Amino acid sequence: MKKIGFLFTIAFIISSRSFASIDTISIYSKGMFKNVKCVVVTPTDYKKSGKSFPVVYLLHGFSGNYRNWADRVPDLQQLADQNQLMIVCPDGAYSSWYFDSPVDLNMHYETNVAVEIPAYIDSVYNTIRDRKARAITGLSMGGHGGLFLGFRHADNFGACGSMSGALDVSRITKGYDVEKRLGDTLANRQTYLDWSVINVIEKYPKDSIAIIVDCGTEDGLITINRRTHAKMLQLKIPHDYTERPGKHDWDYWKNAVRYQLLFFKQYFDTGRLKK
Repeated sequence: MKKIGFLFTIAFIISSRSFASIDTISIYSKGMFKNVKCVVVTPTDYKKSGKSFPVVYLLHGFSGNYRNWADRVPDLQQLADQNQLMIVCPDGAYSSWYFDSPVDLNMHYETNVAVEIPAYIDSVYNTIRDRKARAITGLSMGGHGGLFLGFRHADNFGACGSMSGALDVSRITKGYDVEKRLGDTLANRQTYLDWSVINVIEKYPKDSIAIIVDCGTEDGLITINRRTHAKMLQLKIPHDYTERPGKHDWDYWKNAVRYQLLFFKQYFDTGRLKK
């Protein structure tokens, strides 16, 4: 009888426990006249607590989609719990580079991801509606997007980051569809330069922004990440920079995202204390 009672107690505890929620939603883009899908991860106590939560926008890489992070990092829900924040993974199309393309009006993902989606999320979820409670980061193409959007939309984001970011699109003149987003590599050369993160950082936002950048030492993009880090030091831009063993793969990103979410949690906690 004691064993049965013990098993009943364990079963009750397990059945009573609520878990973080992971949902897929569609958000209509007025700029692109279409629905854009997002994965939204909320902490365990989202509904019961009545609290409002900060949000991290987590971007996928080239050829990826909104499901990548949730599919590849099964404990994304636990990370939302541990850090007491929401995670939103927008779809950035196969190769948008998170630009408002000057040559393709159907590709306005800068406005969509940096403005439209956060506005919608704030309107339907219990979020802290303050730039100091929003961060944006991603991997590879999404790493470029995290810093690109973070700097250019610092009125919406108080923190930004990059994991294995392709931080200089001016050097990607063949393949990866950059030319489809920015047009002719010669005629539009200045746009390639102006919209590369390594140059975007020269225009530091008037409001301070928390920055985290990391890359694997065996990653082909380590050189541009080192150059961006060196330039930030030269420009005296405060930031957190880390290199650790790893390649341009999910083994690296599964680990890297843990550090980045902890960094953002610490920023959110500090930001709220300063209000």
